[in-house]
Amino acid sequence: MKATTTKETAHTAGPVRAVRTPGGYSFRMNVRAALVVLLLALVAAAAAVVLIGSGDFTMTPGEVLMTLFGHGTFQQEFIVTDLRLPRVLVGLLVGGALGAGGAVFQTISRNPLGSPDVLGFGQGATVGALTVIVLFQGGAAAVSAGAVIGGLVTGVAVYLLAWKRGVHGFRLVLVGIGAAAMLTAATQYLITKANLVDATRAVVWMTGSLDGRDWAQVWPLLIVCAVLLPLVYGHGPALRVMEMGDDAAYALGVRVERTRLLLMGSAVLLVAVATAAAGPITFVSLSAPQLARRLTRSTGPNLVAATFMGAALLLVADWIALDAFGDRQLPVGVVTGVLGGCYLVWLLVTERKAGRI
Repeated sequence: MKATTTKETAHTAGPVRAVRTPGGYSFRMNVRAALVVLLLALVAAAAAVVLIGSGDFTMTPGEVLMTLFGHGTFQQEFIVTDLRLPRVLVGLLVGGALGAGGAVFQTISRNPLGSPDVLGFGQGATVGALTVIVLFQGGAAAVSAGAVIGGLVTGVAVYLLAWKRGVHGFRLVLVGIGAAAMLTAATQYLITKANLVDATRAVVWMTGSLDGRDWAQVWPLLIVCAVLLPLVYGHGPALRVMEMGDDAAYALGVRVERTRLLLMGSAVLLVAVATAAAGPITFVSLSAPQLARRLTRSTGPNLVAATFMGAALLLVADWIALDAFGDRQLPVGVVTGVLGGCYLVWLLVTERKAGRI
């Protein structure tokens, strides 16, 4: 399957305007893409307010906003600040990290299926976490560290196995699919070796959930996102040029392999840390970049739009998991799996009709 080329999508890009700042600087802005990012930010903010007000102790959006600005009762401040706000912030950061990571890998592989879900990085983080749970009976911090290490090791292995005078998209996808299959087998083996308590704990972690998340998960995730997301955004123009192929990128002055390695490392770390914080939440990194591209109708990786799309998708999915099934609350990973599976089927049918597979 090949990604949509620049020539095929150039006619759908939104109007681009030159913006000049008072300090004499200027930049180009895609108006439609900017409006989409603003809309997604509003959707994510609205979903966050609704989620904070949901639960056994319900609160209206007005009460939530008053409490966030320091004008709530003692009970409301405890529920919002200590119990629900960290969960929502973890959801925002995890969704944003997955969306940005998926956009990077889909652009590098030039394939809409080239997401961390398919390439094995999420599975690598899962194997790392389960190794700590099953073999070492580690605590929450050790499990998170194991997930990060597992994701990074998988990223290095896939990169080295896909290397042959450079890393090219088709080979990267094939190696990633093979790695994902092997890691899935390793996950199943670890579960069969676990006792009942550890197996139950492992299965719960593998589902992917925001339940019980507190400030201990927020701060490491926030620091990683604050460092890596600007780094990824800063290489957005080079990543856009690389969509035209390595030869064209070299001719235009892009240091292709260095840029590819830096972006792949950043994306792998974003996905690994997100997985460590919330478990393997599937299909967000696959669907968020494609949905962002369709909304912006813009060529290029759409990194910022994909980040906000991932955050909005995860919070909306968490709201569905929390409120759509009555008293029975579902892990958010179950909802993203169902919605993502439907999206994947639709994507395959669309690509087939377009003659790209």
